[in-house]
Amino acid sequence: METPAHARPEKQDPQGQRRAAPTARHDVVVVGGGLVGASLAIALERIGVDVALVEATPPGALPAVFDQRNLSFAEATVNALDALGVMALLRMPRAPIRRIHVSRRGDFGRVLLDAPAYGRDCFGEIVVARDFGDALEARLAALPRIARYRPARFLGLEAGDDGLRRLRLAGSAGESTIATRLLVAADGARSSVRDALGIGVAQHDYGQALFVARVRTSRAPDGTAWERLGPHGPTALLPRGDGCHGLVHGVDAAEADAVAALDDAGWLARLQREFGWRAGRFLGIGERSRHLAVRVCAERLVAPRAVLVGNAAQSVHPLGAQGFNLGLRDALTLAELLEGTADPGSDALLAAYAARREEDRARTLAFSDGLARLSASPGTVPRLLRAAGMAAVDRSPTLQGWLVGGAMGYRGDVPRLSRGNA
Repeated sequence: METPAHARPEKQDPQGQRRAAPTARHDVVVVGGGLVGASLAIALERIGVDVALVEATPPGALPAVFDQRNLSFAEATVNALDALGVMALLRMPRAPIRRIHVSRRGDFGRVLLDAPAYGRDCFGEIVVARDFGDALEARLAALPRIARYRPARFLGLEAGDDGLRRLRLAGSAGESTIATRLLVAADGARSSVRDALGIGVAQHDYGQALFVARVRTSRAPDGTAWERLGPHGPTALLPRGDGCHGLVHGVDAAEADAVAALDDAGWLARLQREFGWRAGRFLGIGERSRHLAVRVCAERLVAPRAVLVGNAAQSVHPLGAQGFNLGLRDALTLAELLEGTADPGSDALLAAYAARREEDRARTLAFSDGLARLSASPGTVPRLLRAAGMAAVDRSPTLQGWLVGGAMGYRGDVPRLSRGNA
């Protein structure tokens, strides 16, 4: 039976013209065209997998996640995205992270990590999400074997026991069905695919709102990533390639509306008070966006012929900048396991994926959650524990090495593409 026209994915012939695919069956279907889903599709095409990407946005548009927020790429992430041909397509300058400075307002002590001390020029790089989205789109457009269903919205799953997962999609011309031997949920923390698979989540609301913006200070970025902890979340300044800093500012969720209503002068005064003068005087601030700090952790990573990656598997507190780096390692581990396999949805392969992701996932979740909770805890005892902990890390090469390894993305079973020359 011929596939209905509205169900056909986009394909490209060698001349770049769009043509209809003859079938609606694939080895792997990735639902979600955001940071992790698009990266996974590129990694799978690289090894010759028949992969389809289901995207909610139409051609010419980017998902909302590709905005002006600042993405902190660990060295392992940069290695992988270089190998996938994405980093070379960035148009804005990349900003290296050469130092990490962590302190807490009102506490003694600080932690300072310096990349040259570990034989590195930098720990990673800062990239603007919008620029990264454009680079991913350019890379996808150059890979004609990736089938792209867009705009398409996942509606649900159909029953079947013939070694395939069947997905119902809603597109601009109506509903359609496609089939796959492996379904990948990369559709975010509120994953519809995860819900359809019956996978529950453990959720924790940190009671914080995080504001993201670009700020200009009297001191130009010098490669230092500043993490200034506070009772209602971090105030982080990240170096950007355009001479400004990327800001993440946490506030109590109850006062988020009042903070959002501040004018530019009010914002600059607030940031100066919360952050101090380490970066000089705050001179200007751009458009602000607001995000809730919520931890969402799937109870399991796999189901029959289905797997979760990225925020669909776990969404962590942004303190420590672990989220996308962790999600990309999900995607790269899956791609590594799929290379050369006869059945991409076999029980053995899915069990291997869950086993390989266990250590990295558990350690990263524990680190992000523990840091977020401890840094926000009031009282004398938590304050003394924080001060003692910072002093211990600052004086211990072993503890610093553990932190540096995690910050650079080398935690657990690291995928080959992430290792580079490490």
